[in-house]
Amino acid sequence: MNAHEIEYKLYGDDMQFVEIELDPSESVIAEAGAMMMMEDGISMETIFGDGSESGGGGLLGKLFGAGKRVLTGESLFMTVFTNNHIGKKHVSFAAPYPGKIIPVDLSMLGGKVICQKDSFLCAAKGVSVGIDFQRKLGTGFFGGEGFIMQN
Repeated sequence: MNAHEIEYKLYGDDMQFVEIELDPSESVIAEAGAMMMMEDGISMETIFGDGSESGGGGLLGKLFGAGKRVLTGESLFMTVFTNNHIGKKHVSFAAPYPGKIIPVDLSMLGGKVICQKDSFLCAAKGVSVGIDFQRKLGTGFFGGEGFIMQN
């Protein structure tokens, strides 16, 4: 499944938020509780896992996707925001603490980026949020991030 291609705009400096413009039938996924504002015509649905279908279909695939998120300390659930209106609509997301929002184009990074937990805010629907194991003992013990990270 290919990810939707979304337009966005960042606002603020130290307490940033991102406003995403959704075309009709376009969707974005976000961490539970990250939504700051949404316009009428956008539906909000809580899903089990990340909604990417990368773990396969059916209940087993959904359990696998959710299990990956639990290992990184994230919630079992994510939220999908879909524009059900005939025109463009906007939804905004913000982190619960000060910091910079860094937009990442996965196609420019080989389709994958590894981050520490709690780094994910939102993404186009179809992006898989998973885990990555650090195989080096020195990195796991002394790097300060542990052995399991988000990808």
